[in-house]
Order: sequence, then structure tokens, then C-alpha cells
Amino acid sequence: MNTKDFGSKIFSRYLIGHLVAMAVFIVLLCVGIKFGLDLYTHHGQGIVVPDLKGMTYEKAFRLLDENGLLIVVSDSGYNKKLPADCILAQTPGFGQRVKEGHIIYVTVNSPSSPSFTIPDIVDNSSYREAEARLMAQGFKLTEPMRIDGEKDWVYGILCRGRRVSNGDRIPIEYPLTLMVGRGAIDDSTAVEFVEPVYSQEDSEVDEFVEVKEPPKAN
Repeated sequence: MNTKDFGSKIFSRYLIGHLVAMAVFIVLLCVGIKFGLDLYTHHGQGIVVPDLKGMTYEKAFRLLDENGLLIVVSDSGYNKKLPADCILAQTPGFGQRVKEGHIIYVTVNSPSSPSFTIPDIVDNSSYREAEARLMAQGFKLTEPMRIDGEKDWVYGILCRGRRVSNGDRIPIEYPLTLMVGRGAIDDSTAVEFVEPVYSQEDSEVDEFVEVKEPPKAN
């Protein structure tokens, strides 16, 4: 078989037809897979997440249920200006598109203010340290009550006229008053030390009589 015959067999119409058919089949297969995935995942379609903030949980539940979405409470907060059990935040946010059956996580308003534990500050820290720790937790402080004791040392805490201790749980909206020592001497007061003066009488030494050895007996 010469080169011309071999080339004519390789590039025969039959072989070229098969190659073209295979190429068309591969293209159609890829297009079919793409459209099939789009139909399965509802590509380009979705449900717009409604704005739930300020709604009661019951109303938000009904609205999402009508749109084929689910609701789950993931956290709670407290805002005294809003009614209890209303929605404070949501994820995903308003306006986003999601698929049917997607879960919307919400934060609801607590019926009462959250309470926090008083840290170990009574008789264990200075006024500045106690103030910083309490304010970091979100507590509000009134002017401290000055009592007898070491200057700026915390001896107690008052909450609404009642004395509280380390470890007590107090609502965050209740203001606290620290009982702080006023100190015996103000640090800003200059103290002058005077050397003691001794009188002549103080420097005198009592006279004494020297007792000699008694005489020996004969």
C-alpha cells in the first residue's frame, strides 16, 4: 500500500462522518448537562428574602411559610424600645435571593434585659480596675459612694439600694454604685516631717553609785 492509498483511507468520507457525528454528540451532551443542571438548581430563579425586622416572630413565620421558606431562631437580644419577641436581625438579609426551603436565621427581642455576673472586684480591685471591668460588660455606673477605708479601694457594690456581691447576676439595665474608700490622707496633701527635738532633761543620764566588792572575811 502506497502513501496515496493510505491517505485516502484515513480521510475517507466514512471516517470523517464518524468524527463529525462524535463531535456533534459531545456538544449536545455538554449542552444537555448544562440545561439539566440549570433546571435542577433553578438557575436564574429564586425567592426574594422579605424584610423581617420589627415583625413579631409569628408574623414572620407566616410570611416565610407562604413563600416556601423556613425560619429558625439563632440568637436573642434586648431592645427596651421594641416589643418582646420581635425580629431584631436576620440572615440572609432583606432582598437576597434564595432557593425554596432555605432557612432564614433570626435574632428575636428578649422580654427582659439580659443579666450578667458581677466579676470578682469587691475587696479585690481598685476603683479604676472595677470601673473598667464593669463598663466592659455593659453596666452603667453612678458616682461612687465614698466610705472609710483605703483610698480608691472597692469595698462593695450597691444596686437599686441593695448591696450585691461577687457572682450575683444583675440585669444589665440596672445602674451600679461602687463603695470606694476615701482614704485617711489625701494623696495631694503635702506632709511635712519635722525632726524631733530633745530637751536637756531628756539627754541627762541618771546618776548611779558604783558598788564595790564587799570586804573579805578574816
